[in-house]
Amino acid sequence: MAVKRRSTGTHHGDLRNALEEAALALVGERGPHGFTLAEACRRAGVSVSAPYKHFADREALLASLAVQGYQEQRRRYRVALAAHTDPTEQLAAFAVAYVRFAAEESALFGITFLAGLDKTRHPELARAGAALHDDLMPVTGRIAPDPDEAFELLVQVAAAAHGLALFQQQDMLPGPWNTRLSVEDQAARTARALAGRPAR
Repeated sequence: MAVKRRSTGTHHGDLRNALEEAALALVGERGPHGFTLAEACRRAGVSVSAPYKHFADREALLASLAVQGYQEQRRRYRVALAAHTDPTEQLAAFAVAYVRFAAEESALFGITFLAGLDKTRHPELARAGAALHDDLMPVTGRIAPDPDEAFELLVQVAAAAHGLALFQQQDMLPGPWNTRLSVEDQAARTARALAGRPAR
């Protein structure tokens, strides 16, 4: 998980981590909109005034976790890309890593993509998202040399993987197609199909 574990306790340097862990647990139980900052404080075993030493409000706490979500995705995507040299297979591996992240880190996925965080208020989120774009554009650029076409291909592959991840989370696919392995396979096959016909 992207949230770094420190020693138990909620004093001094541990306070921020304790609040992040509490918030992540609550999101896992109720979704990114289903808890208050006061509940995170109670879960962490600290006073309701404690968060303001680190976070201006609940959204700032979620934004900190969202940045960690982007960083964990970037780590996973880089590993996936490094396992292949062919750009089509790199995109397929990226798509698999995308749906796997959503399944294995559902709370971070929900915070990163479903919390409705304001990127103008938290520009660090935009920067973290741009880093993913910068890693992936050279891959799509090898398939579609025109920058606009390369960007469109990246959007198509990411959108397909995102949709499949949500379908699985919400049990929207019929029985045997709703397993994680099946969804990963669908994501890879969709990426390969899209890479075979980049936008014109």
